[in-house]
Amino acid sequence: MANHRSLIVLSFLFIFINSAMAKAVTYSVTTLGAKPDGKTDSTMAFLSAWAKACASVKPPVIYVPAGRFLLRNAVFSGPCKNSHITFRIAGTLVAPSDYRVIGNAGNWLLFQHVNGVTISGGILDGQGTGLWACKNSGNSCPSGATTLSFSDSNNIVVKGLVSLNSQMFHIVVNGCHNVNMQGVKVSASGNSPNTDGIHVQMSSGVTILNSKISTGDDCVSIGPGTSNLWIENLACGPGHGISIGSLGKDLKEDGVQNVTVKTVTFTNTQNGVRIKSWGRASTGFARNILFQHCVMNNVQNPVVVDQKYCPDNKGCPGQVSGVKISDVTYEESAM
Repeated sequence: MANHRSLIVLSFLFIFINSAMAKAVTYSVTTLGAKPDGKTDSTMAFLSAWAKACASVKPPVIYVPAGRFLLRNAVFSGPCKNSHITFRIAGTLVAPSDYRVIGNAGNWLLFQHVNGVTISGGILDGQGTGLWACKNSGNSCPSGATTLSFSDSNNIVVKGLVSLNSQMFHIVVNGCHNVNMQGVKVSASGNSPNTDGIHVQMSSGVTILNSKISTGDDCVSIGPGTSNLWIENLACGPGHGISIGSLGKDLKEDGVQNVTVKTVTFTNTQNGVRIKSWGRASTGFARNILFQHCVMNNVQNPVVVDQKYCPDNKGCPGQVSGVKISDVTYEESAM
């Protein structure tokens, strides 16, 4: 009997120790020096929080309280010692108002080689209006930074995030597997150049749900190497619609397959659903595509298949597109 009681006590002790080890540890960026005044450069505090979270064997939370936090371009790199890192954002992350500071960096906030990262809530303010004005004036300008990028990463969740006025693309998913985005809101002017809402390429198992995208370019753009993409319950507009492509820019190129776009409302957009490829030889393809339950409100071109894509008609190849398009279904849509 005594041995039996000892075993019970040891079992409870083992469960308690494991529970304590599994309990999340929180790193607040303000504790590490970040200032919520929108003026003080808080980049190093955020990187310090990431370094601690990445090195933690317990599931960590990086907490960003209310306020405005100024960040230059930052890279959050893995691999990490755990696969459950949460960025819980109650405040706003602000890019430098001078677009030249990060304009040639490529990315403002980049997550690379990570596994199991969740970004919950918060606002990302790219402050891109100055760069848009520069580009629209025809002057020589930086190309611009993507607000939020995930590269070569797996098991990513983005929920309840707002992206405002990105210099260039708002969110990019590149070389990733199993990415879930829910309740994302993207907002930029209808005349903001190259501000795609969400761009996916060389990735599989990506879902985009219950989101609203208003921008000056594609609401969602789907690049080469994308497979098993699911988009549902999306509001798009203004913008250029949802585009597969452009494809066929390179001779040897991975194709796009198994894409579902359903229950999407397009309002005041240039296009609805579009497939676009360059007029040149290519191994690329687009197949097994379903557009279902799409509603078009004041859409200039509800359905587009363009195999001689050439923006601004400059440097057009003028050849026959090698991109093979097959098994594309348009179902129960209202125009």
